[in-house]
Amino acid sequence: MLQLGQQALASQPFSRLVGTALTRFDAEGTELRVPIQESLKQQHGFVHGGVVSYLADNALTFAGGAALGTGVVTSEYKINYVRPAIGQELVARAAAVHAGKSQAACRCDIYVVNEGKELLCAIAQGTIARLAAASTAE
Repeated sequence: MLQLGQQALASQPFSRLVGTALTRFDAEGTELRVPIQESLKQQHGFVHGGVVSYLADNALTFAGGAALGTGVVTSEYKINYVRPAIGQELVARAAAVHAGKSQAACRCDIYVVNEGKELLCAIAQGTIARLAAASTAE
C-alpha cells in the first residue's frame, strides 16, 4: 500500500516541488514529511501557513484513501495553527476517525521537527469523499 501511495504522491507536481515524502500509508494512518527550505518560509522566518495547510490537506486525503480506497478527494477541511513552524522538517500524521461507503471523517496533527524534537504546530480535520466511478471534471 505504501508503494501505491508513493506513486500517487509522485504524480502531484506541487508535492514534488516542496519535496514531500510519504513515509507511512496503511489502514491505521498516514505520515507525510516536508523538509523546511528557505523558499517555504514567509517574511517572519517560519513556514508559510499555506504550506502547512497543503500538508494537512494531503495527509487527510491519504488517510481517507486508506479507509475508502483509491479515487478520493478532499470535500472540506479546517485547520488550526497553534505554533509557528520553525525547524528543519514538517511531519503530518493523519487517520480516519470514521469511514462510511462514500466519505471518511479524518483528523491530522502537524508537527515541526526542531533539533530532533517534535512540536505540534497545527491540527486539522476534514471530510474525504470517494469519487464516483464515472466522475469527470464537472
